[in-house]
Amino acid sequence: MNNFAEKNELKFRYAVESDTPLILNFIKELASYENLLDEVIATEEILNEWIFVKKKAEVLIGEYENEAIGFALFFHNFSTFLGRAGIYLEDLYIKPEFRGKGYGKTFLKKLANIAIERGCGRLEWWCLDSNKPSIDFYLSMGAEPMEDWTVYRIAGDTLNNLAK
Repeated sequence: MNNFAEKNELKFRYAVESDTPLILNFIKELASYENLLDEVIATEEILNEWIFVKKKAEVLIGEYENEAIGFALFFHNFSTFLGRAGIYLEDLYIKPEFRGKGYGKTFLKKLANIAIERGCGRLEWWCLDSNKPSIDFYLSMGAEPMEDWTVYRIAGDTLNNLAK
């Protein structure tokens, strides 16, 4: 980690309802970075309902000099083998001008601390196979790819048809 991140502490806070437009903006910036912007159908209303009303996810906002520079959206999952909850990191995003300064690692350290404080057995996330910079970063921190597992998804019309 370079001196920038060591001398200029990133501050964290949990998002509140008034952060909903900021959260949506970060989601769209992340989707644009991943060339998936056309897949974002979330709205402020949807995010507000699921994050703040139904409380199905939590959001950490990272701030540098009182400016929001990134976010992490996460929720609890459960491991039957461990017999305890874990934290699943859905999205971690840092604005491009703040990357390479140690803030990604600081976010993951914060999430690891939350997991430990809550008695969770693990912290996990997915990463696009094409995102080599992130993969290299995760590997450098000791993260292990789950090579024997394939992610499956049912959504949209397929989900509706299965439910019938």
